Amino acid sequence: MAAVAETTAGLAGLSVQEKSTGPLKLPIASPASGVHPKEPTALTEEQQKKYDWLLEEIKALQEVPSTKGKEGPLTDTEKQWLTKECLLRYLRATKWHEKEAEKRLLKTLTWRREYGVDELRADHISPENETGKQIVLGYDKEGRVCHYLNPGRQNTAPSPRQVQHLVYMVERVIDLMPPQVETLSLMIDFKPSKTRSNTSPGVGLAREVLDILQNHYPERLGRALIINTPWIINGFFKIITPFIDPHTREKLKFNEDMRQYVPTEQLWTNFNGSLEFEYDHSVYWPALVKLASERQQARTERWIAGGKHIGESEDYLAGHAQTGVAACLPEVEKETGSEENLEPKEGIPTSAGEARTEEAKEVASAP
Repeated sequence: MAAVAETTAGLAGLSVQEKSTGPLKLPIASPASGVHPKEPTALTEEQQKKYDWLLEEIKALQEVPSTKGKEGPLTDTEKQWLTKECLLRYLRATKWHEKEAEKRLLKTLTWRREYGVDELRADHISPENETGKQIVLGYDKEGRVCHYLNPGRQNTAPSPRQVQHLVYMVERVIDLMPPQVETLSLMIDFKPSKTRSNTSPGVGLAREVLDILQNHYPERLGRALIINTPWIINGFFKIITPFIDPHTREKLKFNEDMRQYVPTEQLWTNFNGSLEFEYDHSVYWPALVKLASERQQARTERWIAGGKHIGESEDYLAGHAQTGVAACLPEVEKETGSEENLEPKEGIPTSAGEARTEEAKEVASAP
């Protein structure tokens, strides 16, 4: 019952659940008491140089390329997304090959715009989650948001909206990440459905999901905790394990005592925790949407107040750091900030910037 009280207090102003008895029906607003994220590792001198190079290249980008008629200058939403930690995630994902990181970033910018990530709306996605087949609930012992996937609760036929549903929920997980946390805990329960015989996604749908997660959400998986794995899933993982990167392999935990990784008071009873949770779509869904929206708004307000800079610190946006990157910038750059004109200025050569834009277009059109 303590979790219910804590959650209700964390969702100040949200009156969808005021009682302190019975199973929890709301998302949890913050990690359990005593949970402290790991301190980020300081960059080496060489890594800092690579980051600085990538930052300048992205700042000089004049146009997000598109083969679907959506090309154009960076929007404020895209600039805010391009945080310091975002750039570093792409550098780590490419093992610090800065030019490869730039190519992958450009591809993701194009994908986000063409896919319409920031235009996905709760009312459009809502039917997909009516049975609670995806739930954002609680935090693990390193402060990662727990994202539960329940394939047995599948309630819709395969469609593009199923993939949009996953993208939408991953974005909400990111909204709820506390300061100094960049990764999530994926909690997958393969418990079969009592009413549907086949709840597994098709090969094409699964391939699309994997492509999106691998290419456009790099370095976001902190740990995957998997239970009730059927023999076919176990066999699949045994076959592919030798081909999985050792670092990624260490993140996969099958049928273990999940209390090792998640505080029992924030671990759902389905995973052997003590958190009694009941999915009620009419209560949970608007609460999740409201909480995520408030976090988004707070970050945007801080980004604007900080000068609207590409490469802003996520710690600053989350309210953990008092000052953003503007405190370290020269005065002239503080004044211009994100107001730098991305269009060619009359009388000033822009061949280098134009060359980068042409290269970006080639990257976007590559298979």
